[in-house]
Amino acid sequence: MQLSEQELVRREKLSKLRDLGINPYPADLYPVNNNSKQIKETYTEGKKVIIAGRLMRKKIQGKASFGEIQDSEGRIQVYFNRDEICPGEDKMLYNDLFKKLLDLGDFIGIEGEVFTTQVGEISVLVKNFKLLSKALKPLPLPKVDADGKEHDAFVDPEMRYRQRYADLAVNPHVKEVFVKRTKLFNAMRNFFNESGYFEVETPILQPIPGGAAARPFITHHNSLDIPLYMRIANELYLKRLIVGGFDGVYEFSKNFRNEGMDRTHNPEFTAMEIYVAYKDYNWMMDFCEKLLEHCAIAVNGTAEATFGEHKVSFKAPYKRITMADSIKEFTGFDITGKTETEIFNAAKGMGIEVDATMGKGKLIDEIFGEKCEGNYIQPTFITDYPKEMSPLCKEHRDNPELTERFELMVCGKEIANAYSELNDPIDQRERFEHQLKLAQKGDDEATEFIDEDFLRALEYGMPPTSGMGIGMDRLIMFLTNNQSIQEVLFFPQMKPEKKALAISEDAKAILELLTKVTKTELDTLKGQVGLSNKKWDKAIKELTKNTLAKVEKTDNGLFIEIV
Repeated sequence: MQLSEQELVRREKLSKLRDLGINPYPADLYPVNNNSKQIKETYTEGKKVIIAGRLMRKKIQGKASFGEIQDSEGRIQVYFNRDEICPGEDKMLYNDLFKKLLDLGDFIGIEGEVFTTQVGEISVLVKNFKLLSKALKPLPLPKVDADGKEHDAFVDPEMRYRQRYADLAVNPHVKEVFVKRTKLFNAMRNFFNESGYFEVETPILQPIPGGAAARPFITHHNSLDIPLYMRIANELYLKRLIVGGFDGVYEFSKNFRNEGMDRTHNPEFTAMEIYVAYKDYNWMMDFCEKLLEHCAIAVNGTAEATFGEHKVSFKAPYKRITMADSIKEFTGFDITGKTETEIFNAAKGMGIEVDATMGKGKLIDEIFGEKCEGNYIQPTFITDYPKEMSPLCKEHRDNPELTERFELMVCGKEIANAYSELNDPIDQRERFEHQLKLAQKGDDEATEFIDEDFLRALEYGMPPTSGMGIGMDRLIMFLTNNQSIQEVLFFPQMKPEKKALAISEDAKAILELLTKVTKTELDTLKGQVGLSNKKWDKAIKELTKNTLAKVEKTDNGLFIEIV
């Protein structure tokens, strides 16, 4: 492990602390009785308080110094006076510990009295303090503009996501997103509980991946010697509980899909699914818009939310339009009664990339996604999906080609999906078998499994039921004005961090030049570096061996670029 100069200095201070008999990581309880917010909101001159947090500012002024402590509720100024802390002859606590051995980022505990400075800032006069934890890495420093205004310490999103602990420590506003995330979950949970529905838990490791069409993560159970699949959806298990006699069940579930990553997708995500007996999708639309209005107010204090350049209103009721009418509105093409070939040709004519593996449902989905979805900024229910798109959904009562399904669109993205649930076991088996045929044809969005146990459950009888799923990560993005899902996850999935390799100075010189160009001819680069043939060959081998750069042979010569 290669340490920076600051890290080496901090380790030296660690040794000096131990030499002085000071434990830099004490185990005993520290009796905190106030935080920064409480002190400011209930200000009482002379009040004795005990606080703790990170030392985030330290300004030495002889025998009197100022600092700033950051705790879970914010920051507060603290005033160190040597004669207050060390009233006797021994000034070691102030002179050695505070002035020389404490660093920004260290956790300290403070006993003191509340007062107001001459400029009116509420502060704590330190009577005694204790080191609670020594920080061996310096925190990222905030950027300061010409006017002295501080900006985020982390501006590189990848570094912020990898080191969320440091991000939270130096960018307190980031914490607010996650506070709102918890408010959202609590508001939704309370809404369901007050409606009389029951929170449950279903398996994460499943014998077959069911309830959605997605590529699963696969593991192996050693004792049973069988493959198991991490949950892609909890739908089929929740319906089993409706079969078992519950009138309404819901679950906040961690789901896992072994697919791509982008600004709105993470391989591990949180979904909420709810199933209510004796209801249909029309009832669920009413329920959904009341739920989301309630949640928006709980999170932001208003039903209005800002997302990018858009002002979004979650106040009920929401617009409703069928999928066929939506496609007709934005493309002029009416999918009603059309064959798969006609829809295929129409999609091609619209410039949509399609292929022979796509069934009718997938083709319609592509048309809607390309031409319609992005137009819905305000919450809008898209209803009555073609049967081919919804293998778990009840056939529409007025049109056998459609299903009783809706998706809720906000800012061009789906955040909720709901059905009148299919409860005919014979129809359900036929739908599953049709999905198998599509999968064998090459449709990557068709399920490859038939859940025989779920079909057996349906054969015992499931009452008329409506179910809904909501993507919680995406919903909190809209409520907190975040354009990337990584901003609303504490620890989003990332590519493995490249390890810093100890390479020669010659290899470093080549890399430094390569950062200025995307690709260059080896002979040109060699002239710029000015190494002997032997050193040159050795440095190039070093770079390619450590996969830091690659050499490519073309008709025009040998070229090198950073990997």
